[in-house]
Amino acid sequence: QVQLVESGGGLVQTGGSLRLSCAASGRTFSSYVMGWFRQAPGKEREFVAAISWNGGSTYYADSVKGRFTISRDNAKNTVYLQMNSLRPEDTAIYYCVASWSGTYYPRLPTKTNEYDYWGQGTQVTVSS
Repeated sequence: QVQLVESGGGLVQTGGSLRLSCAASGRTFSSYVMGWFRQAPGKEREFVAAISWNGGSTYYADSVKGRFTISRDNAKNTVYLQMNSLRPEDTAIYYCVASWSGTYYPRLPTKTNEYDYWGQGTQVTVSS
């Protein structure tokens, strides 16, 4: 069982930056692919980014590529999402997710049903 708690959301102006953090419980954090999804009002939940168990592989949605960076610190059981050059369309609730790393290896999962654990979400609002 893995519990995920996000933090770092908030209100920022267009072009600004935020860093989201996700603290995971349990001693097997390094066994999981970690990722981020987001859901804007009235829209479906969408994949944002994923990172392999050792941080050696990452994958991004086209909409955030070059602006967002996912990273992890296995010693701290934490995954991060650095978000730069934020746009109003990035406004959403951001969810931290975990997927057992062996299930879809070698690819990184990108679908909602490929992740086993979800955090409660943190709101990110980008004002124009």
